[in-house]
Amino acid sequence: MSPASLATDPVALLQRLIRFDTTNPPGDTRACMGFIRDLLSEAGLEPRVLAKSPQQPNVVARLPGRGEAPPLLLYGHVDVVTAEDQDWRYPPFEGVVAEGFVWGRGALDMKGGVAMMLAALLQAQAQGLRPAGDVLFVALSDEEAGGDLGAKFLVDEHPELFAGVRYALGEFGGFTMHIGGRRFYPIQVAEKQICWLRATFHGPGGHGSMPVRGGAMAKLGAFLQRLDQARLPVHVTPVARAMFQALAAALDEPLAQMFAQLTDPDRAPLVLEQMGPQARMFDALLHHTVSPTVLHGSRKINVIPSRVSVELDGRLLPGFEPADLLDELQAVVGDDATLEVLRFDPGPPEPDMGLFPLLAQVLRSLDPEGVPIPLLLTGVTDARHFARLGIQTYGFLPMPLPPDFAFGDTIHAANERIPVDALPFGTQALYAVLERYAG
Repeated sequence: MSPASLATDPVALLQRLIRFDTTNPPGDTRACMGFIRDLLSEAGLEPRVLAKSPQQPNVVARLPGRGEAPPLLLYGHVDVVTAEDQDWRYPPFEGVVAEGFVWGRGALDMKGGVAMMLAALLQAQAQGLRPAGDVLFVALSDEEAGGDLGAKFLVDEHPELFAGVRYALGEFGGFTMHIGGRRFYPIQVAEKQICWLRATFHGPGGHGSMPVRGGAMAKLGAFLQRLDQARLPVHVTPVARAMFQALAAALDEPLAQMFAQLTDPDRAPLVLEQMGPQARMFDALLHHTVSPTVLHGSRKINVIPSRVSVELDGRLLPGFEPADLLDELQAVVGDDATLEVLRFDPGPPEPDMGLFPLLAQVLRSLDPEGVPIPLLLTGVTDARHFARLGIQTYGFLPMPLPPDFAFGDTIHAANERIPVDALPFGTQALYAVLERYAG
């Protein structure tokens, strides 16, 4: 299909992107990036390919603006997580359209978003749109492995590309969230910070035929039990407060009162318990979180290890430092473990909300009954890398979702999919931003 036909058909564009297996690791995105490069080139946008690793290139293109506003950055990654050992209804790399959805790995995270951005950009080029400022589009590799070969590489070694950029659109936000019969559009303005840890335990070792009581493994087991049952202290950050207040203002009682009380650190724990399964997302917005993920022990079945450790996926709320999490976790661990920080990727403490009114206006124009609200993301994106250049990212990939669609449980899982109707909606929203952008 030609760039013009793909620009008017983001569904077909997403299908093409899904059919490139860009699983990371190994993260080979060459064929997919070549397709994007050729698409942009045929449209007359003169793309550049920049790579730290030949297997994981990045593609950059610029739509010229009128020079009346700073450049606007649109970016997204094309690498995806593995689909192995998952039971898929349709093959994960075929981009099947069925049951009203496009199915495949990356449909949500985030080839669907890249398809929307590309379609909006190609439409703007085809129709001769010249926004107030240049539009810089960047297709990235390696986000699923930390972004070292993608966003971090570009920020570190090609910062001149982003000169003057103040705002960016990326993942994750703009998807619908249904609460109390209302339809909300959370726009991501902030995200938690990576703070990966290791907890190490020591004890007597020996031959597996002679059991040890209270050893390193027992200490590890007791720690995991305490971690499973403990809840770290509540912290109400400015973005979380704004989000809960916006929800409370739009909802009827008793939901309005419940969300209002989430801004009270003393009442929040009880309210979360009353919310049931829906509390899972909101709970993580009020606490630093720690999830045990990787265990290290003996390499032989007949050797009792004298040293064992567990790696912990820690996520810090904005504005906090690793020492804050270590202090809270030490109260759970006690004296049984040695804690160390493996990786900390800091993010800005508070967002720049300057572009939020425009994005909210666009969503209201497309869905007058929808309620845009700010979102603090529980995960991390490439936004943290661009933040080092002073760029504020908004997670803005608008997609209407069915009320029973479990967005958070579908990303990285089997049967990842996106509603067919969401793709033209998101493309229209992004195009409207380009039209109305004034810097």
